Amino acid sequence: MTPVAMFLRSFGPAEIALIAAVLLLVFGAAKLPKIGSSLGHSMRAFKSAVTGQDEPEEEEETSGKKVNSAVNDNE
Repeated sequence: MTPVAMFLRSFGPAEIALIAAVLLLVFGAAKLPKIGSSLGHSMRAFKSAVTGQDEPEEEEETSGKKVNSAVNDNE
């Protein structure tokens, strides 16, 4: 077993709850979703750089912008 796997197995529910509470106190409830989102984007970018594939475009965001611009044009 790798050292990382052994380290991650040592965390139980109590330790995870304690870490979450500390993060909530340090960063606040408003910034935690932003931090998680930026971490996810960073991990996706790292994975695509390692595999050599381009990052897939997010269809939901671009289609939402097109709909919003079409609604604004009609007003």
